[in-house]
Amino acid sequence: MDDNVGTGGHVPVMLERVLELLAPALTGPAPVVVDANLGLGGHSEALLAAHPALHLIGIDRDPFAIEFSTRRLVPYADRTTLVHASSGDLAEVLDQAGRPLIDGALFDLGVSSPQLDEAGRGFAYSYDAPLDMRMDTSQELTAERVVNTYSAAELTRILRHYGEERFAQRVAGLIIKERAKEAITSTKRLADIVRDAIPAATRRTGGNPAKRTFQALRIEVNAELSALEAALPAALDALTLGGRVVVLSYHSLEDRLTKQALTARTKDTSPPGLPVPLPAHQPRFRLLTRGAELPSDEELARNPRAASARLRAAERIRVDD
Repeated sequence: MDDNVGTGGHVPVMLERVLELLAPALTGPAPVVVDANLGLGGHSEALLAAHPALHLIGIDRDPFAIEFSTRRLVPYADRTTLVHASSGDLAEVLDQAGRPLIDGALFDLGVSSPQLDEAGRGFAYSYDAPLDMRMDTSQELTAERVVNTYSAAELTRILRHYGEERFAQRVAGLIIKERAKEAITSTKRLADIVRDAIPAATRRTGGNPAKRTFQALRIEVNAELSALEAALPAALDALTLGGRVVVLSYHSLEDRLTKQALTARTKDTSPPGLPVPLPAHQPRFRLLTRGAELPSDEELARNPRAASARLRAAERIRVDD
């Protein structure tokens, strides 16, 4: 959710394309959209402004995001339901809101600029800050706890799987060695340890060597992938005929999960060799994008943090009998 907050204000990623893709699903008399990663509310504000009959349900686990978006969306307060929850609880949120069916769903995944830019949150290796990384500041698990209590095998697993770190075992080994001397409590010390664990030749290319470790820890602390694994199928199940989902992801793991979930719903699952496809096995969805769409050069010039964005979208074309 790489929102750019500066003198130019909040710049939602690929906003025009998101609006274009969702618009055909929002032509009914009382459409409902779920923004599963509300953030600073930029996409939600634009959707509410564009569709006067729209009711928007916004979900975010970060209390700051809920507080900020509540203020931002005051002009639309009678058409919004904002919920402090994980996107993984999407099905329960819809149930509690009395909105079992929706017309659109937006997922703007990842970490937001306020989380990155507020040093005290501990998301960024560019600041010396407490090793926190919690999106929901009320939860107990922090990056400090992960770094100082996980076993070498557990650290290696999350660094390799969530950070796609080639030198996961070396990084985990040095973390174990250094924390035995003194607990690792700051982002700077962790970044220095990671740098020392990465071979010098590798450090000279590819940006800050701590990037992959920090990504892995953030995903582990916030259970980001498991939330997506629960939320995206729940949103797809809730979509009405003609309903649409748009997903913005920012690293390969998110994009891979999104691609798999959407592809599974757009395949004919009839047993091979049948002369006529079975209606029960016909696709329920069709893809609206060819592969993953990328931000334009114009957008990148305006919002450099959009560089890693990948957009996928699909539409429900059949409902279960």
